[in-house]
Amino acid sequence: MTSPLIIALCSALLFALRVVHADEIDVASRAAAQRIAIGTCATCHGPQGHSFSPKFPVLAGQDASYLVSQLQAFKAQTRGDADALGYMWGMAAPLSNETMVGLAYYYSRQTPIAGPRGDSTLIARGEDIYQHGDIANGVPPCVACHGAGAVGMDPNPRLAGQHVQYLMKQLRSFQNNMRNIAVMHGVALKLQRSDMEAVATYLQSLGP
Repeated sequence: MTSPLIIALCSALLFALRVVHADEIDVASRAAAQRIAIGTCATCHGPQGHSFSPKFPVLAGQDASYLVSQLQAFKAQTRGDADALGYMWGMAAPLSNETMVGLAYYYSRQTPIAGPRGDSTLIARGEDIYQHGDIANGVPPCVACHGAGAVGMDPNPRLAGQHVQYLMKQLRSFQNNMRNIAVMHGVALKLQRSDMEAVATYLQSLGP
């Protein structure tokens, strides 16, 4: 016999994991999420999701479903990179699903911009890896999952215009499985540091 406690726990888990879509939250909830974005999140992620510090990711124009999935992972404490532990576990803890969706809705509708252009040689090398991979070292082309122009392909995030420092930090997290995503672990393991920097420099240079 299935105990009432197990049934209750399973029901609660299913409710917690249910995806709330933007069209399911009302105008007031969206406005409340926008106030959080402007009043709290902007401290690290900047106005309209354009972070000043390269330590923190650009959120402007990011795919909404990806943002929701990451906020859920922070709240569930299943995303384990250092900044997740240091910042986002605590920030996401009180957020409801509706607030997460409202925040994602807000940031996904902000206009992305290109980041600073770095060394042209690095950009050329990074573009080659992004578009064609590095077959000799078993690195697949990034475009296959992140799309032309690195604008993202659900469920994979937009990378265009992202800070080099942040991208490098995430690639290292994938390498050491602090972010436990099998596909990216396999890719990052095969990338030399110089190639990581090249890809990140190329991605930072991309605009809308």
